[in-house]
Amino acid sequence: MKIETIAIHAGQEPDPTSGAVIPPIYLSTTFERAEDGNYPHGYVYTRAGNPNRTMLEQCLTALEGGADCAAFGSGMAAAMSVFQALRPGDHVIAPDDAYHGVTRLLRELMLPWGLEYTPVDMDDPANVRAALRPSTRMVWIESPSNPLLKVADIAAIAEIAHEVGATCAVDNTWATPIFQRPLGMGADLAIHATTKYLGGHSDVLGGAVVTREVGPLFERVRFIQGNGGAVPSPFDCWLILRGIRSLAYRMRAHADHAMQVARFLDAHPQIERVHYPGLASHPGHAVAARQMCGGFGGMLSVAVRGGQTAAMGVAARVKIFTRATSLGGTESLIEHRASVEGPESKTPQNLLRLSVGLEHPADLIADLAQALG
Repeated sequence: MKIETIAIHAGQEPDPTSGAVIPPIYLSTTFERAEDGNYPHGYVYTRAGNPNRTMLEQCLTALEGGADCAAFGSGMAAAMSVFQALRPGDHVIAPDDAYHGVTRLLRELMLPWGLEYTPVDMDDPANVRAALRPSTRMVWIESPSNPLLKVADIAAIAEIAHEVGATCAVDNTWATPIFQRPLGMGADLAIHATTKYLGGHSDVLGGAVVTREVGPLFERVRFIQGNGGAVPSPFDCWLILRGIRSLAYRMRAHADHAMQVARFLDAHPQIERVHYPGLASHPGHAVAARQMCGGFGGMLSVAVRGGQTAAMGVAARVKIFTRATSLGGTESLIEHRASVEGPESKTPQNLLRLSVGLEHPADLIADLAQALG
């Protein structure tokens, strides 16, 4: 079955009670027991499980080609569950340019808890091998990375992780299963902030962990989900599923528009550098072309000539792009990342991150042209 069909049908059968083509929202927090004390429909309490969450998890499992999925109330809750499923003293290798929220989670919360953590440049898989320890239990990949859009060779790094029995986890939020399926490349977990492209409309918060095989680590993730309680509401699950139905077609438009914007900016004299793996000049283009099937995504970042002042000026002058955090919605967003990430940020001060939306690319290019002057 093709992925467009999976996105519309997986986990989303018509409601057996009413025949409704679009499943209803099951708002109940608790479920009836049978006379013998069992739960004939499989649900006890919505923190532990809910029909809408089951539908979403089944759909995400099918999209990623996995064995199971655990949905969470946010992308950070999903990431947190993965790290919490490890043990104090375990060692994690992660990108040195990972999303700042994950970096802060590892550095400020998981390190004091007892996890060990080494940031490395994953442009070269040899750097991952050099960072391995006997206690390494997880290699966390982010590809393309946020906000510099570095590309990691997922298959090569997964193989290195498996040499020492470590789990390979991939944040697949930016590429989505439409353009990249890490589990098919040897990764063990695919993590998503479903807030972004999967929801697709900037109106719902969520996260997910999809596993290639069900084993002890994922069972701990599932335990943390049900007992920690950082779960999405039934309505949140319904909204994310609604977004997923159009995911394949939205992603192709995002990628097409981003490529046009990237080519325009790459030729503009006010731009020092464009970070977009679809450009042949990108250092990771060859790897991205091999592992990102059908498109390079809707995200890019640019280094503006003139430093922070010039970059902030460009962001201040846009008319169609909105100055806002987040990504993956139908609207185009622009953001000065270093000022969002705070004083510990390693992001260049002249860098702007763009989430290219579904507006006509000619209008987006014209907007950037006038903002650049």
